[in-house]
Amino acid sequence: MFNNSTQKKCWLFQNEEILENMRTEANKKYQTKILACGKLSIVTLLEPQEEEVLRKYYEKRLLEFCSAFKPIMPKSVVGTASMYFKRFFLNNSVMEYHPRTIMLTSVYLACKVDEFNVSSSQFVANLWESPAGQEKALEQILEYELLLIQQLNFHLIVHNPFRPFEGFLIDLKARCSVVENPEALRKTADEFLSRATTTDVGLLFTPSQIAIAAIHFSASRAGINLDSYLTECLMLKDNNECLSKLVEVIRQRRGKVMKKMEQFPKNQNWKRRNGVMMI
Repeated sequence: MFNNSTQKKCWLFQNEEILENMRTEANKKYQTKILACGKLSIVTLLEPQEEEVLRKYYEKRLLEFCSAFKPIMPKSVVGTASMYFKRFFLNNSVMEYHPRTIMLTSVYLACKVDEFNVSSSQFVANLWESPAGQEKALEQILEYELLLIQQLNFHLIVHNPFRPFEGFLIDLKARCSVVENPEALRKTADEFLSRATTTDVGLLFTPSQIAIAAIHFSASRAGINLDSYLTECLMLKDNNECLSKLVEVIRQRRGKVMKKMEQFPKNQNWKRRNGVMMI
């Protein structure tokens, strides 16, 4: 299914430089729009690097919101919401669209698409705000929902690494004698996948590649060598070129995910810049 998906055709990119260029172009496009309106004297524009900091901050807030959500939110919904948020801000600036509103709209839309049935009132009840604040948030979400769908080019199905991860675990149980208890790999692998959600790996690599990287990372932490599984169970023993590519893929995924993320101090007050209040 993934090979025929819009995700593979439209939302997988060759390298990080392409993503950076797209975001820089979105920043320039909005700056040009502001300059054309003659509003430069009343606003302070953000540089692409500053936008990146704000995007990462709200990506983290998205995960925190989903992890505290009641009822418990499936991982697939969290992954889908995160991808919606990332895709939206490939072509749009945080100066034009408040990232908090896009964050909440992404989660709300992901709940619908992944058939996690919660009502609109249940959804906003998870916000730590007054009833009036919740009502206002819901109005904004409903207002931006169609915009988000349009900016995603109506490509709403997201393939996450969680399903192939479960498949690899089942395969390890059935065919890999090196790993006595594959379930013991789950905790560290889950942490890997969670950290992957805060990076751009979902825009660069396939879900199965991210999943096998998570298992490989967890096995390495546990001192388990999975070379025999890669060469024999995945039938790569006689295909050195394919094996080399897979090993390189795993190395890249692990390196990108485990790269140190910027830490955001709690209770940090952000100043209003160009109408965007960061709290």
